[in-house]
Amino acid sequence: MTTTVPTRTVKLPPGPKTPALVQGTVAVTAQRRGIPRLREHYGDAFTVKVPGFGQIVVISDPGQVRQLFLAGPDVAENLDQNLGRVLGPGSMFALTGERHRKERKLLVPPFHGRRLAAYERITEEETERELASWPEGRPFAVMPSTMRITVNVILRAVFGATGQDLDLLRVQLPKAVKLGSILAAVPLPKTKGKWTPWGRAMALRQGYDAIIERMIAAAEADPELDQRDDVLALMVQARYEDGSRMTNSDIADELLTLLAAGHETTATSLAWAVERLRRNPQVLARVQAEARDGESALRTATIYEVQRTRPVITGTGRIVAAAEFELGKWRIPKGYRIFAATNLIHSDERFFERARQFDPDRFLERKPDTYTWIPFGGGTRRCIGAAFAHMEMDIVLRTLLREFDPQPTTESGERWHNRGVAFAPARGGRAVLRRVGSLRPSLAGDEATTLAAA
Repeated sequence: MTTTVPTRTVKLPPGPKTPALVQGTVAVTAQRRGIPRLREHYGDAFTVKVPGFGQIVVISDPGQVRQLFLAGPDVAENLDQNLGRVLGPGSMFALTGERHRKERKLLVPPFHGRRLAAYERITEEETERELASWPEGRPFAVMPSTMRITVNVILRAVFGATGQDLDLLRVQLPKAVKLGSILAAVPLPKTKGKWTPWGRAMALRQGYDAIIERMIAAAEADPELDQRDDVLALMVQARYEDGSRMTNSDIADELLTLLAAGHETTATSLAWAVERLRRNPQVLARVQAEARDGESALRTATIYEVQRTRPVITGTGRIVAAAEFELGKWRIPKGYRIFAATNLIHSDERFFERARQFDPDRFLERKPDTYTWIPFGGGTRRCIGAAFAHMEMDIVLRTLLREFDPQPTTESGERWHNRGVAFAPARGGRAVLRRVGSLRPSLAGDEATTLAAA
């Protein structure tokens, strides 16, 4: 007897009927305005068409976000474009299924416990080195500095780079990350001409691979390898469940992934932190006093609030791997992409009272919720470097606030600037600073007491 399994009817959320090219243009170039308007019109879930990516279901309901994050890789898997193409086949962004699980199990330990404490010292050293060159009393953008801090921290703490290798990598890798961010953000064909973007990326990658091969060989020959705290040393020593080790190319891919995922995003969040604090003088004064008293609760809450109000990555996605994924009342067929819109959820008054106001106090009494605060994604694809990124932001802000008085401003907030993968403050987190102990002018009247709206 043959049993026939009935085919269920696809049921997609509604969406615009305009041509795919128009929808794609809005989704890619005007998403800060266009995506919220689509949510206002169609509700918490809607479908858009983006050339090169196909139909994308955008969700902003925490219940559906939870379903997405908890779905197994046989139901909803990592998106196949485009970071994996840029970072290499051994990158966490390219791995799927069981291999992703095994790799993640190897890479989680160095970002917690004893090793994370060791990285705090490196972060403070690099921050103090950079702050020594900061001007006093005149406007400048802090983001170039935060970029240098985060790349140097990752090169020392993750790559274990020193000497000539450190010098070469800190010049070469920011170029590669900047180009990779552009290539990952749009579905460009992977052409190989020398002067094409992919050709330039390949040349940068070849130089990077040569340096990493040399560093791996040096690590394997290091008699004190087991005493090192850097992630490269851990990768060289790590073994999968069957006793095999990571290949050199996989180590190179994962190191590049950790740099790409943690360098620009953390640097950008730090620039936004300075931008937000200068426009919220009451919060600034309190977080400064706390830093100088050796406390950290408000600073932690401030970091959470910066990431809520200014998420540098606007969402996290999956691709349906099963024949069908039942998501709330919708039934999404295989091959469709689902995008959990971080900025929509973070700015929703249903989940955050006075959502447009910068108010770190909301996180003093409660920790961020797993499905309404998602700057690091969630589920088995949650960023493994989340604790590392928070540590960096905490140490950099603590050191900055102990040494400098950022001057408040009544200027409008900086515009969002799309850098390819991350959204940064358009003016780079412009600041005016005075060394601690210098005379600090105060704002008068309402200017000093009104919290700046987003």
